[in-house]
Amino acid sequence: MTQSDRFYDQLARVREFDQLTQTDRFTPLPQDWFVGVSDIVNSTGLVQAGQYKTVNMVGAAVISAMMNALDGAAFPFVFGGDGAGFAVPPQSEGVARDALARVANWAQAEFGIEMRVALVPVADVRAAAQDVRVARFQVSDGVDYAMFDGGGMNWAEAEMKAGHYAIPPAVQGDLPDLTGLSCRWSAMPARNGTILSILVAPVAGTDDRVITRVYDNIVSLAKGLERGGHPAPATGPGTGWPPKGATLEAHATRGGGAIGKARRKVLFESFVAWLLIRTGLKVGGFDARRYARVVGENADFRKRDDGLKMTLDCDPATQAQIEEVLSAAKAKGYIDYGTATQDEAMMTCIVPSIMTDDHVHFIDGGAGGYTLAAARMKGRSV
Repeated sequence: MTQSDRFYDQLARVREFDQLTQTDRFTPLPQDWFVGVSDIVNSTGLVQAGQYKTVNMVGAAVISAMMNALDGAAFPFVFGGDGAGFAVPPQSEGVARDALARVANWAQAEFGIEMRVALVPVADVRAAAQDVRVARFQVSDGVDYAMFDGGGMNWAEAEMKAGHYAIPPAVQGDLPDLTGLSCRWSAMPARNGTILSILVAPVAGTDDRVITRVYDNIVSLAKGLERGGHPAPATGPGTGWPPKGATLEAHATRGGGAIGKARRKVLFESFVAWLLIRTGLKVGGFDARRYARVVGENADFRKRDDGLKMTLDCDPATQAQIEEVLSAAKAKGYIDYGTATQDEAMMTCIVPSIMTDDHVHFIDGGAGGYTLAAARMKGRSV
């Protein structure tokens, strides 16, 4: 294994999110790495049609497929609501291409959703005067998430949408391994007013110190919220039975099997979990109530992804202050931004094992918050 291959394993973890507003906490990816990007065609229309859970599940599928394809090896990734981004060393280029092609095929076969996927050399990103810099945020004792800076992921996504670096879907029958991808938790209603989705992107050429100040202001306001604006209560997200996402999970995990059989498996497993959480009973060393608490701790409700993304349980006064900061910064030409409000947040999960704490959980607004915020940032009415 080369120094380049070991790059991500050797990155120090950052334990305070407010430190990630600073550019110097990010390290450039090695020149020979690749970045993967994906998005769903017409995700805004799908969200408006009520398919926001499907959009989130398909968006997270890229990360699940990559985790399984890399046999659990750590790699940097970020969930974007209707897609995902990640980076891999050159030795994993072929694996990444195959996984992306399989997810694109699966999305079309299972849901009739067109998904764009691409793999872009970091060298090409830098040749375009962009960069890809990475940090590792230790969100809990069991999980850390990658944070991206430098503009390169956004550039790669724009190139993909322009038809460059595109990877065609795999042939019919070549499906990804989505073991562990689930959608069983209940929606998390706002406790303090609204679930506020925030998307902020720096305008090219703006001084990094200016952008840091804008981010600092927003993060500071969020820290004043209950639990820092975390949409999940301290006890973890709620559970109900049957879970609304049971059919979606069955589509993700059935492989070539029957959808009915896969759905019955999801319903049985989720019923057992629901019963254990309600009663507090422990089975085989599994503590369901502790597991629910860890789910909340592991959730990615705030992130850096060539900008700032947050899904906050927000009171009206703080929302107004955040909107004021964003509006003023945009008026000065420092940033572009979009926001969306909804009554609840939702969670999509990747669970390698219920007996360890390395399960990851992606939070978005319950009405497709990041997708709607992105549309508003681009000036589309929704």
